[in-house]
Amino acid sequence: MGNTIDKFYDFLERMVSVTHDAGGFDREKYVRLVQEICVYYDLAKGDVEFYKNVSYEKKKDGIVYCDFDNGKADRILVQTRVVSATQAVIKGTIYVSEDRGTVSDTDKLRIGLLLNLILAFVSRRRLLVSLEQFGFTDLEGYPNFRAFARYLEIHNDRDHLKDKCAFQYDLHNFTMVNEEIGRENGNVVMRNYHRMVAEACGEEGIVCRLGGDKFIGVYPRNREEKVLEIFSGVPVTFTGLEERRIFLSAAVGIFRIPEGFVLRNNGDVMDKIAMTGAIAKKQEDGAVVFYDEKMKAMRGHMHWVQSKFRRALEAEEFRVYYQPKVNIHTKEIVGAEALCRWFHKDQLIPPLDFIPILEQNTDICDLDFYMLDHVCRDIRRRLDEGRHVVRISVNLSRKHLVDVDLQEHIMSIIDRYDIPHQFIEIELTETTTDVRFRDLKRVVSGLQEQGISMAVDDFGIGYSSLNLIREIPWDVLKIDKCFVPQDDDQSSSITNVMFRHVAFRQAVTGGRV
Repeated sequence: MGNTIDKFYDFLERMVSVTHDAGGFDREKYVRLVQEICVYYDLAKGDVEFYKNVSYEKKKDGIVYCDFDNGKADRILVQTRVVSATQAVIKGTIYVSEDRGTVSDTDKLRIGLLLNLILAFVSRRRLLVSLEQFGFTDLEGYPNFRAFARYLEIHNDRDHLKDKCAFQYDLHNFTMVNEEIGRENGNVVMRNYHRMVAEACGEEGIVCRLGGDKFIGVYPRNREEKVLEIFSGVPVTFTGLEERRIFLSAAVGIFRIPEGFVLRNNGDVMDKIAMTGAIAKKQEDGAVVFYDEKMKAMRGHMHWVQSKFRRALEAEEFRVYYQPKVNIHTKEIVGAEALCRWFHKDQLIPPLDFIPILEQNTDICDLDFYMLDHVCRDIRRRLDEGRHVVRISVNLSRKHLVDVDLQEHIMSIIDRYDIPHQFIEIELTETTTDVRFRDLKRVVSGLQEQGISMAVDDFGIGYSSLNLIREIPWDVLKIDKCFVPQDDDQSSSITNVMFRHVAFRQAVTGGRV
């Protein structure tokens, strides 16, 4: 073995060169140099350990690099351990064989210096990887919004966005999926679906998680057919007692980035895919909505509604209109449904022009309480005048169900006007499926105990229709028109059969259809 100072400096210079190569790190070149050093100094093995912090080191939960091992590592010659400012631990160890002769102090010092250089290099590269993971992935390892923003910035600078499509997707009925197969399996399903979307997007695309089951991303336009196939619905594998599959689809908003598009900020893309994604989420499974110029006006109208809502509420621009419920046999009015109408500067704003917008946040809850308050005022006035009063149905958004004190809030309004409870009916729609049955059943049962009638609207179009009547004791089912027989339907038709069975089921449980 040679041990000249010239050879040491040669190794030192080459190590500095290979680890600081401006043209990019050449791993093969680096490994060959490490192996040459080990052979020259008659070393048996050299390894480097990297841990995120001391706790990970104690658990031996880290990464070990070993680029040379001749199988004769009997004893430690040199070992170095460094803790970085970020508390990452980097440890290097050089081994020799038992029959290896004495290593001079000079050679041991030189080997130690080379080892420290390797540690500094490995530490720097691993910390860069850790920073990348910390900055651009979430706690579950999905690329995050920062990764999405960086992708947009890089591709915008290179003028590569013009042939891309940005998207936002939400998994359909994922709350129910978690309830059916368990949260752990649900996480596996979500990750596998994400992987399928990412593979469809290809290497030029990206798929990032915003939170929960909401994802954003970009795909090249020439891969659109593959991506839409995944979004429309595919079987996704998960592992329980045995390998099983579940069919999963997504609600998707897509912005096809046009020629000449210039990204000024992330909102130029995010606003478009968020708007179209919200529209898609209100449609059927596998719905895909593409952004177009008409949506600019929609977005402006949405902002107008949100900015005017509070003042309109204070000015009582929202009025209650009563739609009567008539007994078809006696022609008697037996009830009514309270409908909301908005008059702004004497102009009628149709419900479809403001209700869906208010449902995007908790504004709809304030409007619901406003409606209930005004209904109670009207009932109180009729009672005080000695006039006939019927039960009034008031619609309530399911967004209220996250409020653990919802029952108290409803009853405080009703009792403020001293309204007999039998005159109030609370109506919920089945169209929203992101509510746990436990919360829904708690609210329904609690209000019924107070003598409040409970109704479900649009029964038959939601994900959990059968569970709704099996587990929750509704007083009234308002069946969606898809279940109502048509005049030309035969008595044996599927629609007639289903209608009769639903009506019978509700009748035997004591409710009304």
